[in-house]
Amino acid sequence: MPKSIAAVLLLLAAACASVPPSGAGAPATWTADHAEIMQRLTASADAWNAADLSGHLAIYVDSVTFMTANGPRPGVEPVRESFSQRLWRDGRPLQQLGFDQVTLRPLDANSALQTGRFRLSGGGSPEQSGWFTLVWVRTADGWRAVHDHTS
Repeated sequence: MPKSIAAVLLLLAAACASVPPSGAGAPATWTADHAEIMQRLTASADAWNAADLSGHLAIYVDSVTFMTANGPRPGVEPVRESFSQRLWRDGRPLQQLGFDQVTLRPLDANSALQTGRFRLSGGGSPEQSGWFTLVWVRTADGWRAVHDHTS
């Protein structure tokens, strides 16, 4: 085998050996981080169901972006207004919120990607459901979502 081909093969083998297997790059704190993020998501649904819209929105940083059919929408307050107009009446949610098929993976030591399915049910209305993606970052106040794409 020519030396140039052998050198290329050696470089390729070395490059492949240095790539960690899928999921192997999790930070040392991932078990605790995972638990905190999942607890925050659960607390958000619990707050919604207890008619605490501020508690539901507490998972987000103030500068969060929400992806909508019209493009990204910045900030928590526009979302609060939208929920209040479309999904709440008289200070209460029209339906109960739940999540399933939730997955969470670290992107690096200070960020994570979460996907799952939301379900709004009850209230005498047909069930509504869809998929969501949250991008989480570690902040001074713990893990918070900086981006929400729900459809």
